[in-house]
Amino acid sequence: MIILDGKKTSHDIKEEIAVEVNSIVSSGGKTPHLSAILVGSDGASETYVNAKVKACAKVGFQSTLIRLSEDVSEEDLLAEVKKINDNSDIDGLIVQLPLPKHINEMKVTEAIDPKKDVDGFHPSNIGRMALNLPTYLPATPAGILELLKRYDVETSGKHCVVIGRSHIVGSPMSILMSRNNIPGNCTVTLTHSRTQNLKGITKTADILIVALGKAEFVTSDMIKEGVCIIDVGITRVRSDKNKSGWKLLGDVNFEDVKEKCSFITPVPGGVGPMTIAMLLQNTLISTKK
Repeated sequence: MIILDGKKTSHDIKEEIAVEVNSIVSSGGKTPHLSAILVGSDGASETYVNAKVKACAKVGFQSTLIRLSEDVSEEDLLAEVKKINDNSDIDGLIVQLPLPKHINEMKVTEAIDPKKDVDGFHPSNIGRMALNLPTYLPATPAGILELLKRYDVETSGKHCVVIGRSHIVGSPMSILMSRNNIPGNCTVTLTHSRTQNLKGITKTADILIVALGKAEFVTSDMIKEGVCIIDVGITRVRSDKNKSGWKLLGDVNFEDVKEKCSFITPVPGGVGPMTIAMLLQNTLISTKK
């Protein structure tokens, strides 16, 4: 079993980005600038945004964090998005999700300039991805592809099963893994809450990508020998073994399945760090354009 180490891989990518940024800036080019909008004070969102701001500083990016109150109107949020769209100094914009219930997330996503949509969620960028045209890939799926590529995981002709059909991970992964590309060229089965005989399907998977949000859902009786597992899920549960009183669990029961796997991502330290690395990569692409 080989651990797909997202922490180490993301560190390597950040170092590569930092070298490139230094080269661009020292030859008179523009410093990449990423802007983030955070609405409210959700603990997980705070953690994610702060990690992104720190990552920007580490690679030599400029970053701007705009904090808005939980009760901000949709109109005012859209006005902030427009300001950033119109600011030529800013290369990338992310609006941290989830948003409060009174705000239409899709309306906000569609308001972001596709050229600055470094999260890769705008319908224009999703469409370009589906057509295999150059675009910003959603950061988490892009991070998964990068892990598969850097660890030389063979994907061509393999059966890839995806559990979960979210617009952020599951659906894009099903498209990306089936594209005529490397990594890619898989035969893909996309499963979800209405799928019948899920265990029968997952047992045929050469590559299993799990983005469900249910702690330790996948167990050893659901997989075959030699499978490559990508665990995207992350759930915080109480634990008296950690100082914080909490521990993080993935969608896969790691201890139960690890002996049957050829490759597996840990939680934490697998897919999570890769998401931020690819967000930086997308911002760098935007700057160079």
